[in-house]
Amino acid sequence: MTAIIFDCDGVLVDSEIIAMRAGMRALKELGLTYDEDDFIHRHCGTTVAAYLKSIEGDHQSAFGKPLPDGFVEKLMQETKDEMNASLEAVPGVHDVVDSIQHPLAVASSSGLNRLHFKLKKTDLHHRFDPHIYSGDQVKKGKPAPDLFLFSAEQLGVHPEKCIAIEDSVNGVKSALAAGMTVIGFTGGSHCRPSHTKHLLDAGASVVANHMGKLLSTLEDLT
Repeated sequence: MTAIIFDCDGVLVDSEIIAMRAGMRALKELGLTYDEDDFIHRHCGTTVAAYLKSIEGDHQSAFGKPLPDGFVEKLMQETKDEMNASLEAVPGVHDVVDSIQHPLAVASSSGLNRLHFKLKKTDLHHRFDPHIYSGDQVKKGKPAPDLFLFSAEQLGVHPEKCIAIEDSVNGVKSALAAGMTVIGFTGGSHCRPSHTKHLLDAGASVVANHMGKLLSTLEDLT
């Protein structure tokens, strides 16, 4: 039996671009400016904790002091507000998910509560429930294999029989470390021309740039 395990942000829901641009705007107010492509490449697929640690390090390097008091809370609230207002599913994903005749799961670095919110807002929750798994539920997040191994265990499917769909280098590395076949996906609004190469270099077997291509690739592999 084959199972299909989807990442959430940037694969099921078009959320990465919202979070990345919210972060860049907030950091610009502190005097930190970034190339958008580089910022996305650095932080796509990381946990919130890793993301915050990274930007804390940037601020420390630039100004010799930590982020201002209240900055993180303000950033998290602004990002949440933007998600509430404008989050949408990746175009075509509902048709793809409904076409798959294999067990499905979500394995996401998002916090569990936010993960459930994103899936419900985009009418995807019932398509995966109860197999919705977060980095909150394992000791080590991506790129460690823990989350994908945990998801496969909950599905009752051997990891080598699982196909993971990922939009980030960390996610590809995580699924590969778990022994899974990985399809890279570059159909999210945050993906740049270099994204395909990054995913292939990380070990993705193939990269799909839209949902139609993803579905045909899954049909070929299963």
